[in-house]
Formats: sequence, structure tokens, C-alpha cells
Amino acid sequence: MTSAAQLLRLAGQRIPAADARLLLAAALQVPTSRLLTVPAVDEAVVAHFDSLVDARATGRPTQYLIGRAPFRHIEVAVGPGVFIPRPETEVMTGWALDRLREGRPDPVVVELCAGSGAISLAIADEFPTAVQYAVELSVEAVRYAAANLAGTGVALAQGDMADAFPELDGTVDLVIANPPYVPLEAYDGIPAQVREHEPPLALFSGPDGLDALRVVATVAARLLRPGGRVCAEHAEVQHESAQDVFVRHGGFGSVHDHRDYNDRPRFVTASRTATMAGWPS
Repeated sequence: MTSAAQLLRLAGQRIPAADARLLLAAALQVPTSRLLTVPAVDEAVVAHFDSLVDARATGRPTQYLIGRAPFRHIEVAVGPGVFIPRPETEVMTGWALDRLREGRPDPVVVELCAGSGAISLAIADEFPTAVQYAVELSVEAVRYAAANLAGTGVALAQGDMADAFPELDGTVDLVIANPPYVPLEAYDGIPAQVREHEPPLALFSGPDGLDALRVVATVAARLLRPGGRVCAEHAEVQHESAQDVFVRHGGFGSVHDHRDYNDRPRFVTASRTATMAGWPS
């Protein structure tokens, strides 16, 4: 029989070593920490692992192949049709949780562009008394979000965020979103693995990449109580233009940008003011 170390060494010649470890752990159904304690791997598992390596070598995301992705202290089910949560988004989620801990014990939270539901699930895990709502447009993504959020109490809706949860208008403490933000003109610059496998609906958002963020600002202004907060992710190059979306809207103050784990501009935050000037003419 072949050892796990031998399999990892051979696979590492074709795909990143970290991916090889995740795929072998999935094939063996053991944690990655136990891989090197496996004395030998039987032929059926070797064949399965080889097929996973072959698929990864063609560009298919590791997370899709193993069917899950880590996010903060939880894991979510993912697959074709749903955006894979990124570590950078964990920083914004951490900021949101810090703000929730400063307020009342049962805050109302709305996630827009929920995708897999990773953000809402992380908040439910770390701040279980929050009253949560989430909305996602994609029917395919909602199936994953529904599975991931089952049993959490998060009210999940499938539909356009522009019309979501009118019954909550003016009562929400926090709106959080990781909207699509890649400009259409940047299509060729997106890594092939992302461009060819992850859903375009979760990636691209108009000529400047800010179409969805403008909707987030409008919806957040409608939902938030005075003093309520919104946070939304953006591309590194949008650190000024993303802030400008909220400044120009007229319904927000304390607009700030924040950096991710790699010290790159990653998300914008703002507070709902008591009055709203509206969009400039």
C-alpha cells in the first residue's frame, strides 16, 4: 500500500501542497492533522484521491471538491453555484461582531448578498442572541445558505436585496454585506480558477464594480435605525470610491475604510444619520 506521505509528495508536484493535504484528508475522512499518522492508504482511497488531484489540476476549486470551506470558527457547505468565502471577509465580520458586543444583547442584523450564509452563520456562532435576517438573489446559492443556516434561527429570504425585509425599515442595528464588486472591464484580470468556476453573479457589478454597493447603501439607509451601522466589502482599488458611495448618498456619517489581514483596503463602514439628504441630483 502507498503511504500518505508518498501521496502528498506526488500530488505536490501538480497542485499546491496545502490543497493536496485538504484533498487527501477528505478522501481519508480524517482531519489534516492526522494525515501523517495514517500508516497506509488502500487502493480505493488512492484512486479517489487521484481523481480529486486531477480535478484540482484542471482549476476546479479545492473547496468545491471537498464540499466545504472554513470561515472564522465554522465551516460552510459550498459547491458550484455559490461563492467561496474568503479569509479577508473574516476581518469585516470580526469588526461587525465587535460593534454588536458594544450594543444591546439582542441586536437586529441583516446580511445582504448572503451567498453561502457564512457571515450570518459566524455571527450566529459568536453572538447567538442576535436576531438575524439574510437575503440572497441566487437560487443556487440559497440552497447552500439554507443548509448552512438550518437550526440557527436566521430568517433567510431568496430575492433582490433592494426589496428585502420592508417590515424591518428603521429598526436594524447592523447591515453587513459582501456584494459583488469586480468591474466588468476587469474580467480578464480575474484568476481563471475564479472566473471559470465561481458564479458571475457574485463577482461582477457594472462598469466600475460599484453597482451593487450603491444598492447596499440605499437598502442600509432604509433598514437601519439612526445610529445603526453598515459594513460592506470592496476591492482594494475601491478604497476611495466605496467610501464616496456612502458619503454621496447623504444618509450616513462616520464613513471609514478598513484593512484586511494583508493590510490591504477591504471594507467600508458607516453610521446611519437621523436625516438623509438623498442622492445628489
